[in-house]
Amino acid sequence: MKTLFFTIAFLFFILASVPVFADQASVITKENAIREYCKFFAPIKSPVRYNDVLDILSPQGDWFKVKYRSVEGCIHKTAVQQRTVSFTGAPVSGKGAGSISEGEASLAGKGFNPQVEASYKTKHPEMKYYLVDGIEKYEVPDKDIAQFMTGGGLNQP
Repeated sequence: MKTLFFTIAFLFFILASVPVFADQASVITKENAIREYCKFFAPIKSPVRYNDVLDILSPQGDWFKVKYRSVEGCIHKTAVQQRTVSFTGAPVSGKGAGSISEGEASLAGKGFNPQVEASYKTKHPEMKYYLVDGIEKYEVPDKDIAQFMTGGGLNQP
């Protein structure tokens, strides 16, 4: 009887020490944030970037409760992808023929690449692309956006 008890206790100890792997997701936006709670413009706990891997703790409506390094918080489901993207031999951010940058990979995933951009520029020379480049570099702090929303009586989604 003691042998059976020790065998069961030993198996329980072994099984309890096996790590449990949570579902994971990769960030698919250039930049995003792990937020304190599951609302847009909630305080940021940690910034994340394209291809960072997050552990999914639980779904929370249109959000995921996640862990990134030692930080737990929320990220919107549209900012992550739960499957691994394969580049079939083309190293991301690598050197040499066939390599692609993270930006190119992100744009290609959205159906936009340097060839499409060049074609569009050729067809629409009247467009002022330098203005778009300037707007992309402009950043508005979250606190200013939250203040704008509150001042305008806008409800958060």
